[in-house]
Amino acid sequence: MPIYEYAATGKGCPHCEAHFDVLQKLAEQPLARCPQCGAGVVRVIGAPSVAMGSAHVLKESNVAKKGFTQYRRAGNGVYEKTAGKGPKYISGD
Repeated sequence: MPIYEYAATGKGCPHCEAHFDVLQKLAEQPLARCPQCGAGVVRVIGAPSVAMGSAHVLKESNVAKKGFTQYRRAGNGVYEKTAGKGPKYISGD
């Protein structure tokens, strides 16, 4: 479920004037009123959260320690183990 940001359209309470976030389903209607003071609010488009670089990827040196097995594509549907426990090769044949 996405987190939507809302802001007051006019005079509101400190909660909605400073913008607030709400976790909502995609099918839910946008809020029209602040849940605390009842002032009118609108949904604000915010910056997306994006993982950049490879900092979010598990490093090979820690894969086995964390209990995972990592494979690298060797070609023609064959994968070769680079870290962890498991078979040395995996193939689609």
